Amino acid sequence: MLSYEEMTPPERELWDAFPEGRLVDLRVGAPDENDPAEGAGWEPERTLRAAVVTALARGANAAPPGAVTALRVIGARITGRLDLADAQIGHLLRFEGCWFEEGPSLSGAATRSIGFVGCHVPGIDAALASVEGTLDLRRSVVHGRVSLMRARIAGELQLGGAVLSDPEGWALFAGGLVMEGGVFCRRGFTAHGGIRLLGAHLPGGLFMEGARLDNPDGPVLLADNAVAQTLVFSEGFTAEGTVQLRGAQISDQLTFDGAFLNGTDVALDCSRMQAGELHLTPAVPPSGAVDLRGAHVSVLHDGEDSWPDVVRLQGFDYASLQSEDGLPGHDVGRRIEWVRREPGYAPQPYEQLASWYRQVGHEDDARKVLLAKQRHRRDTLHPAGRVWGQLLDALVGYGYRPWLAGVWILALTVLGTVVFGHQRPIRVQAGQGPPFNALVYTLDLLIPIGGLGLRGAWYWPDGSLAQWLSYALIAAGWLLTTAVVAGVTRSLNKS
Repeated sequence: MLSYEEMTPPERELWDAFPEGRLVDLRVGAPDENDPAEGAGWEPERTLRAAVVTALARGANAAPPGAVTALRVIGARITGRLDLADAQIGHLLRFEGCWFEEGPSLSGAATRSIGFVGCHVPGIDAALASVEGTLDLRRSVVHGRVSLMRARIAGELQLGGAVLSDPEGWALFAGGLVMEGGVFCRRGFTAHGGIRLLGAHLPGGLFMEGARLDNPDGPVLLADNAVAQTLVFSEGFTAEGTVQLRGAQISDQLTFDGAFLNGTDVALDCSRMQAGELHLTPAVPPSGAVDLRGAHVSVLHDGEDSWPDVVRLQGFDYASLQSEDGLPGHDVGRRIEWVRREPGYAPQPYEQLASWYRQVGHEDDARKVLLAKQRHRRDTLHPAGRVWGQLLDALVGYGYRPWLAGVWILALTVLGTVVFGHQRPIRVQAGQGPPFNALVYTLDLLIPIGGLGLRGAWYWPDGSLAQWLSYALIAAGWLLTTAVVAGVTRSLNKS
């Protein structure tokens, strides 16, 4: 370690101020002369060697009894590497408007609150660190990775206005991060490169209002299996890449209100996620797919611009649907169109939607959903199955519209009565059988079982229109009966 005599004037000032926690301000001149982006060219009068700063942070120049030590410096150029790996630091560290030649190492350190506020830093390594307070990186520009892998922070992580840049990797590498306070990435926070929060514990929530994340070649945010109270991506939040929350557990709400989700293939991946409320009300529809397979939410809030062309809904379940744009939340046509955005045919999304309509007392809408399900399924069948499906649909609406059978019977009855009323059939046996009645004869033909006794007592001349109509009515009777039985059976089985 350098002796006091070997220190430069600014280093001696910092050394003397440390035991009493006094602020050392090395700024000079006009504000533009203190821009840390230009810190590499600052004069020796503003330069601190990292070895001196490291010695103080590790406990050199102990404070007299009753004093509260703290290392607080503004506007410094710090050369060399600030090496605090595995250090036990019992005092505040705060660097503001400083320029760092090398990225500080806090790996495995145990410290109180520490801040790099408005600084220019070539990366920060705080993996496995334990911070008994706040880690403050507000307004800092970090050209390199910020590593908080498996770190623990008792207070807050402040990143408001910070710019993190590691375009070829993870701008924030914080898998396994354990927070007790919140993570705040508001007011212009920008990340060039991904943010990794795999398995992080965020009971205080993650707040990214207005943040911008840019990682087109991969996930902008990877928070698989994270546990959080609240995740807020709103107020113009912009993601140029995939937001991935597979298996995340969110006890309160996940919101994308007013967000821009610009992933290429998949914009939002929430498969297997669990959340209290999901507010998917972005400013414009996501540019890539939304994946909700296997997810569960208590309440889904959506709007007219919530959904892209592809939405994966297989296994997604919810207790309530709410519309946030003034449209009726129960609009069955809109909901069916939403379910149809699932690639291919999947029955579960239809069943889930129908179940919800039944739950809220909309039985007619539930039947419409199940009818749409059968029509979608029909498209996957072989030609014969599609033809039979078309007949079932036209005759009884797959059993969900049984009144159609009554309409067909009424129409055919009217047709038969009119045609048979203008022609005279021939008795099978002269002087025997009931008198001819066109209405009763038509009904007798349409009833496939039993009968009213006229069909066998009268017949039509060969080749006459009435003869061909009678054959058609007999066939229609059997077809209608079969369709009603098949349709009602399917309806009862909820298939």
